[in-house]
Amino acid sequence: MALDPTEYDISELGPKIKDVEDPDELREILETERAGENRPAVVALVESRIEKFTEDDDADAGEITLDSMSAAEVGNALQNLDDPAELERLLEEEESGQDRGAVKRLVQRRLDAVQGSEDEDGEAAEIDDRSPEERHPDLSHPTRDKRHVRSLRDGRYRDMWVYCETQAGELVSVSKEMLGKARELMDDYNGRYGGEGDGTDGDVGADGDTGGDERVVAVLVGDDVQKHAEEVLALGADVAVVHDDPRLARFQHKPYTEIVCDMARAGATHEGGDVVGGREEAWRDYDKPRYFLFPATNNGRDLSALVQAELDSGLASDCSGLYIDEEVISNPVKTGSAGSKRTFERVLHMKRPDFSGFEYSTILCLDNPRREFHPQGASVIPGSFDVPDPDPEREGVVVEHELDLPDDWFRVSVGDYERLDEGVDLSGHDVVVAVGRGIGADPTRGMELALELADAFDDAAVGVSRGIVTGSYSFDPHVEEYTHEDRQIGETGQVVAPKLYVAAGISGAVQHKVGMDESETIVAVNTDPEARIRDFSDFFVEGDLFEVLPRLTESVRAGTFAFGTATEEAATDGGARAGDSRRREGGDKE
Repeated sequence: MALDPTEYDISELGPKIKDVEDPDELREILETERAGENRPAVVALVESRIEKFTEDDDADAGEITLDSMSAAEVGNALQNLDDPAELERLLEEEESGQDRGAVKRLVQRRLDAVQGSEDEDGEAAEIDDRSPEERHPDLSHPTRDKRHVRSLRDGRYRDMWVYCETQAGELVSVSKEMLGKARELMDDYNGRYGGEGDGTDGDVGADGDTGGDERVVAVLVGDDVQKHAEEVLALGADVAVVHDDPRLARFQHKPYTEIVCDMARAGATHEGGDVVGGREEAWRDYDKPRYFLFPATNNGRDLSALVQAELDSGLASDCSGLYIDEEVISNPVKTGSAGSKRTFERVLHMKRPDFSGFEYSTILCLDNPRREFHPQGASVIPGSFDVPDPDPEREGVVVEHELDLPDDWFRVSVGDYERLDEGVDLSGHDVVVAVGRGIGADPTRGMELALELADAFDDAAVGVSRGIVTGSYSFDPHVEEYTHEDRQIGETGQVVAPKLYVAAGISGAVQHKVGMDESETIVAVNTDPEARIRDFSDFFVEGDLFEVLPRLTESVRAGTFAFGTATEEAATDGGARAGDSRRREGGDKE
């Protein structure tokens, strides 16, 4: 066995296991972990690695041996299995064998997909609009039926909506980022699809005339948010829909969800696949938004899940990349029949880091033959996009949304509160020096070296990786304030894009990469020549940060770079190695 997983924590195991490519060896590692600490995160990590090297295996039923396969392996093997009889046999085999709930759900889900794709004569199955209670009178909990009952038939969808969060009376930065990104996306969208029509013609423009272009719609909900209407238009919105009410000064789940959903559906309800009621609105003529963006803040995460569920669609959370393109899909759940392909246009591709720590996933929200999923929704990690320069000359429409808010929506009130320290903002500096677990030999001295290097620049700040925040390091009081969570950089921390990013003693897990990958120049210092951060650094210095950082500090102060550069082949003395510059490659970025 290449390594013993019980000797590493999850952050250390990720870089170590990336070189193991033998599925049998990975399975041995998995069994060792299960027999030892059996940490769910580690089990998921190893299973995802196994999945990477078994995804191209044939999925014939005869090759599926459930008793020797993990749930991840079973899920992979089922992807190309379309025979209902074989799937039923596998389900019975699992029930009479290990009887694992996860495996049974995978087989049952595949069986449902295959049986639901075609009738026996090859015709598409008819839509069953009966309520769950009518379809399953024998069940005590019929609402748990898997089939959705609120989806629309031939629904009309247009525009990209952006929920613009405010805090302490001001637009949060990520709201501005999303408006700029939405403007970019819809400008490109209109250049590609404008005027083509997609079954949603009849859009009503700002002047009341029909038009082909789709728009960016900013949503403002709260107390005294009307003042931001002109600002969101200047930042890229075509329409600002505003609901202002003093009772909304604080975010509350019920009223905010009801208001945003009422805006999105224009007051209509969706019953049995049909639109019921609703308002005539001069600025729009469609059932629901085509796309909906939310901030991945504490409140934004809550609201995005609630709204998308109420609008009967899905959500890709914590995204750091967005683009719109077509996608060819062969999954029979989406195409309606096994063996066929279908091209989906106007698909919002929503990129987010994998839980495995190695790759990005691209999430798609696609229609089924029996139902449509709109809005295609995503929440966006703050700092993922640039804040656009406002254009005060931009014109748009401001819509005042009206809805009676029942008192019972405000059953919870805040009597007294204290405002927490807003923490440290690392995003506005020219230089960021970040340190990770590599300071473990002398944590306090390692942090001092990072501070000294930052002090050598005119505008620099110090950040840390998650390993420092969650680790059990002991720091002296004079540097301890620099090790707290408010300085963490990464998926669950801050996202920065300075002119220069120095990463010292950081391995480069994707969670950290998300937080700094847009930096103009990345310099990494690490003793491990195979550290993952090397793959997306501009300059990599192989060496001990306790030796390298002081020399970098001297060079900055002197205004000269004292290091020589060497190719990989020429560097043989084990000292600091600069050069072998590797600009970040595609695949992890738009």
